[in-house]
Amino acid sequence: MSAVYDRLRADVVTAMKARDTNTLLALRTADAAIQRAAMDQGKPVDDNLVTVTLRKAVKNLTDARAEFEKGGRTDLVAANDTEIALLEKYLPAGLDAARLDALITAAIAATGAQSRKEMGKVIGALKQVPEAALIDFGQASKLVQAKLA
Repeated sequence: MSAVYDRLRADVVTAMKARDTNTLLALRTADAAIQRAAMDQGKPVDDNLVTVTLRKAVKNLTDARAEFEKGGRTDLVAANDTEIALLEKYLPAGLDAARLDALITAAIAATGAQSRKEMGKVIGALKQVPEAALIDFGQASKLVQAKLA
């Protein structure tokens, strides 16, 4: 069992006892997403699964936040910001810019990519490195595009 997942489950109980409905809803939603991902993949909950699932949830919330801003829904923007901050507590710190740049440079060299058409090869190589769970692929994609331009 994952230590991060155990901490999330303990925080669900704490939020329940404190009657903090907003926190409880966010944590239960994250818990359900993690359990659903574990069932879909047919494997037990581990740190990698928790990290990937929570990153996906944060990305979805960030995308929704942008749409709420366009629609002028400040109440929903504030709620999303709170939920994003809550979920990010369970995520490991991402890679620093220098390490990400070094990984991208190594992936480009390993794949022999010369143009933007070969960007998929580079991203595929990045997904194979041990630190893949820590990579923000949106940011990595922009850096790869800049290097291959």
